[in-house]
Amino acid sequence: MRKKFLNIVLLATALMMVLVACGPKEAAPETVGGLQIPEIEEGKFNVAMVLIGPHDDGGWSQAHYEGLLYIEENVPNVHVAYIENVPEGADSEQVFRSLSRKGFDMIFGTSFGYMDPMEVVAGEFPDIMYIHLTGIKSNMENFGNLMGAMEDMKYLAGMLAGARAKMDGNPKLGYMATFPIPEELRLGNAIALGMKKTCPECTMDVRWINTWHDPILEKEAAASLFDAGAQVVFTGADTPAVADVAQEKGKWGVTYDWYGSCKVEACLTAPYWVWGPVYADITEKVIAGTYTPGWDYFDADTGALGLYGFMEGQELTSGVAELPEEVIQEVRDILAKMLAGEFTRFDVFSGPIYDNQGNLLVPEGKSLEQVDLDAFPEFGLGCEYCMKWWAEGITAELPATE
Repeated sequence: MRKKFLNIVLLATALMMVLVACGPKEAAPETVGGLQIPEIEEGKFNVAMVLIGPHDDGGWSQAHYEGLLYIEENVPNVHVAYIENVPEGADSEQVFRSLSRKGFDMIFGTSFGYMDPMEVVAGEFPDIMYIHLTGIKSNMENFGNLMGAMEDMKYLAGMLAGARAKMDGNPKLGYMATFPIPEELRLGNAIALGMKKTCPECTMDVRWINTWHDPILEKEAAASLFDAGAQVVFTGADTPAVADVAQEKGKWGVTYDWYGSCKVEACLTAPYWVWGPVYADITEKVIAGTYTPGWDYFDADTGALGLYGFMEGQELTSGVAELPEEVIQEVRDILAKMLAGEFTRFDVFSGPIYDNQGNLLVPEGKSLEQVDLDAFPEFGLGCEYCMKWWAEGITAELPATE
C-alpha cells in the first residue's frame, strides 16, 4: 500500500513538472549588445533616454538623468526609462531602433556621436520624436537638436580661474578636452576669453583624451596638465576627476556638468546644467503637438545653466572667496545680465577676438553667429568665423579634425 501511494505521488509530481514545462513562459527581456531594453507603460506618454555613461557618474549623464526624473515628477501621465553606458556609433543605432520598436513616444540621445544613428532611425519611425544633444542636424519633422550656451558659464569660470592663477603667482591654466568637435573648441575658447579678462598674462594648455567618460584616463590627463605647470585645470569630460587630482596636487580644478560635482576643497567652481525644466517644456509641447524640432539652443536666461557658488542659495567655494572682491563682483554682475537675457553667448564671442597666432579673427563691433559656434569650415554650413581656431592665450595647436 505504501509503495502504491509513493508511486502515485511520484506520478503526480512528474505530471506537474510536465505541465509547468509546457505552460506559458515569460518572455526574456530584450537585450542589444548586452544592454537591456526597457519596456513602455501602456496608456502613458513614454520617454526614453540614452546615456553615454552611468546615470550616477557625478557629471554629464547624472545631470541628464535628473532632468529625466524631473519630467516624470512634473508632467502628468508620463513614464520614463533610460539605458546607460551606450557606446556611440553602430551599437547606439541598434539601441535607438529597439526603443522605437518598443513604442516609446520620445527618445533623448545625450551624446554627439549619437547624431547620425538617431537621424537614420528617425527616418524609419516618423511618429516618434527624437531629440539629440550637442549635434548639428535636424530634419525639422521628428528629429531635432538641443543644446545650451555653456560657453556663458565657461567664460565666467575662466574669469575666476584666471584671477586665481594670477593670485597664486602661477599664470597657467589647463583644459582637458574630449573630442575635436566645435563644442569642445568653443568651450575652450570661452574659458580663454574669460581668463584673459582677469589675467592678461595667463596662458592655457590643452590635453585631448578622446573619450567622454573614463575616470582613470581623466585623472591621468589632469595630472599631466598639473605636472606640466598648470595652476587651474578645467575638464570637458564627465566625471569630477579633475578636482580630485587637484586636491592631491595642492592646486585647483574646475569640474563640469552637475551641480554636485564640486565637492572637494580644491574645486574652484563648476559650470553646470539644469536640464529638468527644458526637458519638461519640450515634453509638454510634444504631447500637445506644438513642438517643432530644429536647432533648439538656449541661453542662461532659461535657468538651465548654473555656476556653482554663485546661484541662489549657494556659497562661494573657499578658492573663490579669497579672490579680490572686484573680480567676484564683476562675475556676479555679468551673471546677473546673463540670467536677465542681457548678455548672451554672442556677447561672449564679440570682437575684437585674436587667435593664438596673433591674427585679428573677429573685428570690433562683430560677433559670432550660431552657425560659427556649431561648425568647422568643412561642414559646408557657410560659417564666417567657423569654430576651428584657438583664442589668444591657448598654447596648444589645433587638433586634427578630418
